Amino acid sequence: MLSTIDLNRKLPPDEYKKRLKHGQVRLREHARQLYLQKRSLIIVVEGWDAAGKGGVIRRLTEMMDPRGFKVYSIGPPEGEDRTHHYLWRFWRRLLPPEDKQVLIFDRSWYGRVLVERVEGFAKLDEWKRAYREINEFERQLTNHGMLLAKLWFEISAEEQLRRFQAREETPHKRWKLTEEDWRNRGKWQDYEEAVAEMLLKTSTATARWTVVEGNDKLWERVKSLQTVNELLDSALDRAPDGPDQPSGKNSKKKGRS
Repeated sequence: MLSTIDLNRKLPPDEYKKRLKHGQVRLREHARQLYLQKRSLIIVVEGWDAAGKGGVIRRLTEMMDPRGFKVYSIGPPEGEDRTHHYLWRFWRRLLPPEDKQVLIFDRSWYGRVLVERVEGFAKLDEWKRAYREINEFERQLTNHGMLLAKLWFEISAEEQLRRFQAREETPHKRWKLTEEDWRNRGKWQDYEEAVAEMLLKTSTATARWTVVEGNDKLWERVKSLQTVNELLDSALDRAPDGPDQPSGKNSKKKGRS
């Protein structure tokens, strides 16, 4: 599935600025409608190390009312979280949603079938069972009226190496690069296999994955905004107020899985 993704897609800077601002304004209005309709949106952000997830989250939230969203940065379970089922720590962050219209998970419950699978933190039967558990978990969320957007940020191994080296050579970015990042890179093929199976088994009618081409960060940010806005246009019964489809190379392809 990932081999069909065109990572050469790019967006010219001038067009990026226009599309970005338009998409952010649309998302701000959507967030207001979520508030008025008493609904909530969950955005799941997953991807390779150095794939630009943080930059996308900043652009998604830049024009939102800060009272209306919350970003959860998910790491390994600690304390009480370790004594419960792996989904428990996400349930307690979702219900009730703390009066927030938009909840963003920077890493998520998919760690079960990614890092926990590859690193051996979950047993074979545990991560294999997790596909069904996750699908049922997400079905309960959408049945409850929540909206769910799932974004996977795909970059090439060569682009990841370039970004790692750039971080290593830039003092104020060096803190972003850890020994764990290099160790994970050494297991690229194992992670690629885990990602492909995750996309195949957990992309459902009500909780579809969108693969976002990430070699060009400008394209990546605009497509992420576009994906979320299109979901909200449909769910909130709001017609788009103008085009925000990136018109860079091969822009007619949606890239959804």
